[in-house]
Amino acid sequence: MDRENPTALRGETDEAGEDVELMDDGDAAGGMTLLEHLEDLRWTIAKSLIAFGVGCGLVMAFLTAFAKLLLWPYEFATRGYEHVTMEGLINTSFLGVFSVIFQLMLIGGLGLALPVILYFFGSFVAPGLTPAEKRMLRPGCAAALALFLTGAAFSFFVLLPAGLRASVMFNDMLGFQLFVTASSYYGLLTFAVLGVGMAFELPLIIVLCIYIGILNTDQLRRFRRYSIVLFLVLAAIVTPTPDPITFLFLAVPMSLLYETAIYLGSKVERRRAEREAADPW
Repeated sequence: MDRENPTALRGETDEAGEDVELMDDGDAAGGMTLLEHLEDLRWTIAKSLIAFGVGCGLVMAFLTAFAKLLLWPYEFATRGYEHVTMEGLINTSFLGVFSVIFQLMLIGGLGLALPVILYFFGSFVAPGLTPAEKRMLRPGCAAALALFLTGAAFSFFVLLPAGLRASVMFNDMLGFQLFVTASSYYGLLTFAVLGVGMAFELPLIIVLCIYIGILNTDQLRRFRRYSIVLFLVLAAIVTPTPDPITFLFLAVPMSLLYETAIYLGSKVERRRAEREAADPW
C-alpha cells in the first residue's frame, strides 16, 4: 500500500489497476484507536483526581486557617447582632465535624485543582480539534476559569453576606434566637459558592453552542423574556434566603451575562458569515 496516499480505499484500484487497501484508523499518522482514546481518557480522569487530591491535601495542611477564612460572611452577617446568635458555630453531633472537613476539602480542593483539571481535559480534546478550534481552546479554558472564580467570589463577598445578614435581621425582628451549626453553615457556603460559580459559566456555554451551531442569537433573543423567570428560579435555589433582594443580587448579574452572551454570539455569527462569504466551498 502507498503510505503517501492516505485516501486509498480497500477494494478500489489505483491507476495501474492494482488493489489498494483501506488504511486502518489506528495506523493513520497521529491517529488513535478507540481503546487508545479510552485509555487516554482514563489517564486524564486519573490525573484530574490526583490534582483534586493534592488540593484537598493542601486544604488539610492549613485546615484551621482555611476554616477561619471562610467564616467572614458569617461574621459580617452577625456583626451588631451578637444578642441574636451564639458566639461562633456549634456542632450537635460527634460526626458533624467530619461533615465540615469534607465540605472544606470539597470547596478548597476543587478551587485549587480547577486550573490543572481544565489543562488536562484541554490536552485530551486538543488532538481532535481543527486549527481554528485549537486557537480557541486556551482562551476558552481561561475564560471558564475566570468566570467560575468571578461567580465564586461574587457569592462569597456579596451574595452570602447579604443573604445571611437579611436572615439575622428577620430573626431579630421576630425575636428568635439563632443557633447555627457548623455543618449547615459550611454546607450552605459550599453549595452557594460552587453553584454561583458554575452559573456564571452560562455565557461561555451559550457562545460555544452558537459556535458549533446548536443555538443562534435569534433564538436567544426570543427566549429573553423567559430567561428572567429562569434566573429568578435559579436564584431561589442557590441563594441562602428567600427574600426578594437577595434574588435580585443573583438574577440581575445573570441577566447581564445572558445579554453578554448574545453580544458575543452575534460576533461569532458575523465572523462565520464573513468566512463563508470569502470561501463558499
